[in-house]
Amino acid sequence: MTNPLLNVIAKNRAGVSVALPSICSAQPDVILASALLAKEKNAILLLEATSNQVNQDGGYTGMNPVDFVAYTKGICEQAGLSFEQVILGGDHLGPQAWRSLPAQEAMAKAEALMAAYVSAGFTKIHLDCSEGCAGEPGQVGDELSAARAARLAAVCEKNAPDPSRLSYIVGTEVPPPGGAREDGEGHQIEPTPPARAQKTLQMHFEAFAELGLDEAAKRICGLVVQPGVEFSPFHIDHLPKGDGAELRAVLDEFDGVVFEAHSTDYQHDEAFPRLADMGFAIQKVGPALTFAYRQAIYSLDAMRSWLCPEHDAQTISAVLEEVMCAEPKYWHSHYQGSRSELKLLRHFSYADRVRYYWPNAGVQNALIALFADLEARSAPQTLKLQFFSKAVVKRAEALEAAGYSWFKALVLAEIQQALVPYFFEDESQPAAALKDAEALA
Repeated sequence: MTNPLLNVIAKNRAGVSVALPSICSAQPDVILASALLAKEKNAILLLEATSNQVNQDGGYTGMNPVDFVAYTKGICEQAGLSFEQVILGGDHLGPQAWRSLPAQEAMAKAEALMAAYVSAGFTKIHLDCSEGCAGEPGQVGDELSAARAARLAAVCEKNAPDPSRLSYIVGTEVPPPGGAREDGEGHQIEPTPPARAQKTLQMHFEAFAELGLDEAAKRICGLVVQPGVEFSPFHIDHLPKGDGAELRAVLDEFDGVVFEAHSTDYQHDEAFPRLADMGFAIQKVGPALTFAYRQAIYSLDAMRSWLCPEHDAQTISAVLEEVMCAEPKYWHSHYQGSRSELKLLRHFSYADRVRYYWPNAGVQNALIALFADLEARSAPQTLKLQFFSKAVVKRAEALEAAGYSWFKALVLAEIQQALVPYFFEDESQPAAALKDAEALA
């Protein structure tokens, strides 16, 4: 069976301007909107879970890898998307979730994590051993990180139903899971120096070789490096000018390997094909999609005040504010500022830490009440256009025609509008390049 991820990688390496968006979110409407868009585009859907979200202990979603597979499969079935078109990836898989433990204990947990992911059917595996454990520096060196990554790859090879289906992503230029940098506006994020990227990739191949993982080494297909894109709570570092030719040249000596970009959220539309041309065939997005979900919910809540003037319950934002202040663990270490600044950050930061609070029972009850109020009303086009863009309203009309309620359609359309720029493959590519890509695949 052809590996669709490797097909994209082969096309990119052959010079085709193509990349695969990587949806890193457990939010159900984000997954549904993404699946519907993948069906619309007849595209592959890459869904990823992080080790903090989903692990053998449940993670913050309460799901283990088997649960996440069933969860995403159910949503894809609802969207009418064949699960054959879905790639499941594990992001930041390593000791990161247990870095407060001594290295020996954290790595033992990481080994159990790898076994759980691959045995459940995840095939794209990001080996992330870049962060130190108890008593170690915050970031460990390439040599130790690569050695630990190889050790975890051995576990994957042993436990995967079909190891030949695995694809490994490596690298130490890895932003922290879930999020943006915290230093706010300031210096432009510097792209990874080519020499460092070359060294990191070479050290991973050497570490695999030291453990006799010759076949596994052939499955290393991606390196996480920094192209110069990032975001902080109120600031976006947009892709710098230039073609990135020196960085891309690093890949010339490594067949079948591309770059993976993290934190591509909020970039200008033209950045995504530019990144593809620079060798970034995998482009991760997450917070921008849950940010769009929050935008849609807050807009619907504002529309309710016009459609249901008798409504006197708390707004969704007020309910969230109470929950976030009562349970600050998901945002307090990420935001700094005055009382008023912190309130803005809690709700409107690009880091979108509010995404951790949607599953809260009180918030869910407030959402149920909102949707019940809207179910009983229809909204004129003029009111929709007051709170949603023309493009979102137009996209929502198609979703409504497909059977979704007018308000659900607006939520899904808002998310899709943030994701559409990632689907940009240039169909005018030279036939020779496409032929070369097919041969490589």
